[in-house]
Amino acid sequence: MSISKDDRIDLRPDDIPTKWYNIAADLPEPLPPPLNPVTNQPMRPEDLEAIFPKGAIAQEMSVERYIDIPEEVRDAYLMIGRPSPLQRARRLERYLKTPAKIYFKREDLSPAGSHKPNSAIPQAYLNMKEGVEHLTTETGAGQWGTALSLACAHFGLGCKVFMVRTSYEQKPFRRLVMETYGATVHSSPSDVTEYGRSINAKTPDHPGTLGIAITEAVEVCLHQKNTKYSLGSVLNHVMLHQTVIGQEVMMQLEQIDTVPDYMVACVGGGSNFAGFCFPMMGKKIQGKVETEFIATEPVSVPSLTKGELRYDYGDTGGMTPLLKMYTLGCDFVPSAIHAGGLRYHGMAPSVSKVAELGYMKTYAYEQNETFAAGVTFAQTEGIIPAPESCHAIKGAMDLALEAKKNNEEKVIVFNLSGHGLLDMAGYDRYLRNRL
Repeated sequence: MSISKDDRIDLRPDDIPTKWYNIAADLPEPLPPPLNPVTNQPMRPEDLEAIFPKGAIAQEMSVERYIDIPEEVRDAYLMIGRPSPLQRARRLERYLKTPAKIYFKREDLSPAGSHKPNSAIPQAYLNMKEGVEHLTTETGAGQWGTALSLACAHFGLGCKVFMVRTSYEQKPFRRLVMETYGATVHSSPSDVTEYGRSINAKTPDHPGTLGIAITEAVEVCLHQKNTKYSLGSVLNHVMLHQTVIGQEVMMQLEQIDTVPDYMVACVGGGSNFAGFCFPMMGKKIQGKVETEFIATEPVSVPSLTKGELRYDYGDTGGMTPLLKMYTLGCDFVPSAIHAGGLRYHGMAPSVSKVAELGYMKTYAYEQNETFAAGVTFAQTEGIIPAPESCHAIKGAMDLALEAKKNNEEKVIVFNLSGHGLLDMAGYDRYLRNRL
């Protein structure tokens, strides 16, 4: 078999984007502002300074279409493997016997094993520039905690991670990776915060949620000197940082003179989907492309498919601003699925807004069918995907089979948001019919 120019599409180091893209500039309606939970009035920038650096707050509030990426951040992006390849899934195509072309973006190749460093690096950088010495955060599957631990090591900051108890127990090697980077990792709900202790007193065997872990991280931030909080998804500045993915994809597709019919990404809090899809979605809003955007989520955490669009807390303890989003309720406790990064009760306000406006579709999948898709991908393309990414693979495979049924040569591009080499307990349970 001869190698085709679209088997793997690479970019040069100087092709790393120089700006982040902000979809707020292209939406026909403004994004709903975060509200002060006491006054129910829009949050002022100074109201957020207790937990975020001023640089991140400015990005959060911005409606500019493009925001410059500092050179120090671009240098660190190079360290983590940006720009990442776009690859053709030819063996998967042959297995499905589909006329569709399937491409996937390789976010699994970063040292942290996922797309998460794209935001962890600029957040750590912005805090370092303002003299912050410590960051606190939450993590579900461990991908975000790993990324922030790496970023804090790079910029010389301390890092404290509250890891959802279910994932802490399922994925011990994730914890070890974070600790190797220098972070302190606590199982959440923990005994090191007042809120964690209150949860443990009521429910000693509580599986934990991202909402609880966020509350614990914010509590420590507010009580520890020279400390800020860092969030791995949901807020607008996190969506911004991840758009380096989608901008690279657009450059890579231009090299092969291709516009995708579909772009597919899994969705939990929204950063993966937004980073991958928003740059091309901006072109669709401007009337320049007809691409369809597909989000895939778990049936057990159906925030977009069954959630209510309203203002809700971003955490369980009510310490964050109120965000207008599709939500299952801040007290929602999801089942202990292995896709820990998708176990969040709400959806990013920006993703919620584009869903409300009809710019995207969402499909929900059962855990077993996503692992089946992941195993098929591993056996055809040689890459073991993260349980979260398996949802995107399932969505892409369904679209490819639909193209086969209709004998249509569709172009499908999905984001391989992370590898699953630290998620083998889930594969073990699936392969032995114990999932």
